[in-house]
Amino acid sequence: MKLRPGFDVEYKKRHDEIWPELQQVLAEAGVRDYSIYLDEETLTLFAFQKLEDHFDQDFLPNHPVVKKWWAFMADIMETNPDHSPVVKSLKEVFHLD
Repeated sequence: MKLRPGFDVEYKKRHDEIWPELQQVLAEAGVRDYSIYLDEETLTLFAFQKLEDHFDQDFLPNHPVVKKWWAFMADIMETNPDHSPVVKSLKEVFHLD
């Protein structure tokens, strides 16, 4: 994902104040241990989530609370026409358990 220039403090503030209903939806979906990292030079955001076995990848993008969050965040990050964040998949090059 990509942050717009000058919004790093606002991005962190909004996530520090994440809505309880969004936290609940994420938990219900099977998302846990969720972190987002920012590369301050490129403004690239990297999200890491551990997912439960019951996780359904179609649930979150269609949930009204998630859509509301996307609209709330659309002014400070690159988004698609539906306000979902523009994301790019990364190729795993190393993993160690």
